[in-house]
Amino acid sequence: MLTKAVPYLFSQKSSSHDIFETLYARMSGYHRRVFHLLGALSMHTYICDAIRTPIGRFGGALASVRTDDLAAIPIRALVERNPGVDWSAVDDVIYGCANQAGEDNRNVARMALLLAGLPETVPGSTVNRLCGSGLDAIGIAARAISSGECQIMIAGGVESMSRAPFVMGKAQAAFARDMSMQDTTIGWRFINPLMKKLYGVDAMPETAENVADEFGISREDQDRFALRSQEKTAIAQAEDLFADEIVPVHVPQRKGATLVVQRDEHPRATSLEALTQLKAVVRTGGTVTAGNASGVNDGACALLMASLDACEVHGLKPRAKVLGTATAGVAPRIMGMGPVPATLKVLKLTGLTLDDIDVIELNEAFASQGLAVLRQLGLADDDIRVNRYGGAIALGHPLGMSGARLVTTALNQLERTGGRYALCTMCVGVGQGIAMVIERV
Repeated sequence: MLTKAVPYLFSQKSSSHDIFETLYARMSGYHRRVFHLLGALSMHTYICDAIRTPIGRFGGALASVRTDDLAAIPIRALVERNPGVDWSAVDDVIYGCANQAGEDNRNVARMALLLAGLPETVPGSTVNRLCGSGLDAIGIAARAISSGECQIMIAGGVESMSRAPFVMGKAQAAFARDMSMQDTTIGWRFINPLMKKLYGVDAMPETAENVADEFGISREDQDRFALRSQEKTAIAQAEDLFADEIVPVHVPQRKGATLVVQRDEHPRATSLEALTQLKAVVRTGGTVTAGNASGVNDGACALLMASLDACEVHGLKPRAKVLGTATAGVAPRIMGMGPVPATLKVLKLTGLTLDDIDVIELNEAFASQGLAVLRQLGLADDDIRVNRYGGAIALGHPLGMSGARLVTTALNQLERTGGRYALCTMCVGVGQGIAMVIERV
């Protein structure tokens, strides 16, 4: 069978990886094991399902849901949506979470999988690359499966910024009075003086102002970018384009019926006139406002990922494959520029160019950084491939969840439009960027 297949496959317009994977699908179990043992084949990792909660406003409908309970919701949804899977076979659950100071402490991935009802034998690990945590979790799972170490995994992320606690450090000496209270919602805490001296410890909005200054991004352009984000999301919601990726969250109320949250609640109607009236949040004469920045939000997202073998064993239908993930570092004071080197790196890794990409999901931490990234990559401010359904300015930005949300939304866009490749990229606090390319199958 294989000898007949080889000439046909090489006559097609396929990558060498695709050719070997097709041959692999025709092999017996024995020959597959030999391939793995020899290290002759790096397999693709497939995304078989992806689901998320709605994104809640700060102090909004999801604020009463514990972070670990919130994290369990999309995992439980994966179980319900994929009844043919033997969940005891899951090799690992990887979740991203940026805070981990409150109810998300002590390995929220492990807590979530147990609360979701997965077997006790399934392990879990929580990773923290700040804003890029959810995307990093998917990348880690993809590498584990592609290496042959794992066969089936769950990856995603969670953040409840509404429930982020205040924390108090201990005094440095007995009877000292140098204890400090820190808000863990976002940004720096317990700052290292040397870090401050060497690199500065600009708050997130300050880094956005730095980007605006250094790359010449005007207030008007930022407000127009923010307005486009809100308008695109409004259209997407009106056309119910997020329905396939959202699992409703049932929130018990003290009085009355249970509240069912099934729609992102951060988007808000606005106008250019309204946006221009907002005051700058960093300094007088600045350009960064609450209207052209992402939100402080709550949400969770989970993806079911598997090898070709595991897809066959568990009756799963691959929807996309992860082609590559890349990370990069930049100066912390302009952390918003991280997607530029990360994108260039992942494109080189996958042998693609931006012209090959059909869907681009760029996390809109701030309009200034979104515009600066697009311009540095040679893309138009209004490139139709970018955030077709709006971005974090409209939808919100639950830090540890956002990267997984980008991939989930990109996957649904590829399927809806018939596109082939999607790029998901985001900036990361303390000066990093992360990017991933997926391919629809």
